[in-house]
Amino acid sequence: MVGSDDTFALAHRLRALREEQWPDKVITQSDLADAFSTEKRASVPLLSSWESRTHPKAPPLTRLAAYATFFATRRSVVRYPYRLLPLSELTPEESQRREELLAELTELRAAALRSARPESGTVSEPDRPGRDDFWFFPDRNNITIVVAQLPKAMRDQMPYADPTKPDYVELYTYADLDALIELHGHIRALNPRSRVHFRIASGLAPDDYTSHLVLLGGVDWNVVTRELLERVDLPVRQVTRHDESESGGFVVGHGGDQRVFAPKLGTSGEHEVLQEDIAHFYRGPNPFNHKRTVTICNGMYGRGTLGAVRALTDERFRDRNAEYLRKTFAGLDAYSVLTRVTVVNGRVVTPDWNLPESRLYEWPEGRR
Repeated sequence: MVGSDDTFALAHRLRALREEQWPDKVITQSDLADAFSTEKRASVPLLSSWESRTHPKAPPLTRLAAYATFFATRRSVVRYPYRLLPLSELTPEESQRREELLAELTELRAAALRSARPESGTVSEPDRPGRDDFWFFPDRNNITIVVAQLPKAMRDQMPYADPTKPDYVELYTYADLDALIELHGHIRALNPRSRVHFRIASGLAPDDYTSHLVLLGGVDWNVVTRELLERVDLPVRQVTRHDESESGGFVVGHGGDQRVFAPKLGTSGEHEVLQEDIAHFYRGPNPFNHKRTVTICNGMYGRGTLGAVRALTDERFRDRNAEYLRKTFAGLDAYSVLTRVTVVNGRVVTPDWNLPESRLYEWPEGRR
């Protein structure tokens, strides 16, 4: 065999997951290829190259995320053919296991890439993966994802959100949990040499404010989003929802030249349902440290926030949306997009910013 122990450690771990994670289950490379193909076509030769005992190739980070998701829960193999569960269906415990496994695999991959010799043919990507990805931060500084805590009245209605109870789960107290799970794993996978934290808005330490900040959720509950938007000269303002019966919206413009963009609600039987949310995406310099960035993904409802996140994490749309941002706002440090987020049967449809009907407002204006 050619190469150091680090070169083969990742291949050995991937093979061990498949063969030893659940000894009572036979999981073939074909089984995994079929499960992974729900996101992007995979093949047996491809998986074989990742598990090779002689010339292993390092899988892309997105494939490591698929491994982490699959082996984070035994529910992946409760029926045949095996399947890759959506992140939104994972329990908090399974999500935590996924994050731990993804961090382990990412570190093994980084070690393999550092150790591989160029002539050995053991790696399939350059040593700095993800450099063109929107969520890749090349300075390797700390990244802090900020979410709100659910209001006490909501926490009081949830059996696992009471810290005095034996079954208490801290994540159940967080707002925008699906967006947090989606984004945290993606950012960690792309930035294995950075420290990636998530914090509730009321629990930030002074050093957190000067890191790369990623803010999830709106001004209703996330006080950091509110504070940051007040410090940015941006002609987009969120109308606060005073209670759950209000839909609120985003106001664009100043003075008499204002437009309001509000979510669309409908009814299903006796229930009110969300048909379309409005989400605001913003990237600019961190006002507390101009060498770092602040990114805001903010919907009127949680599914709008998730839609803004998935615009740049969903592997079907993230590259084209990131390219749209690069071309439209070339040379700018700060920009934002107000976007429509369609909800079908309760599920978020990822917005494609290349479609004019997906974009409601862009700042600065007149860039195309």
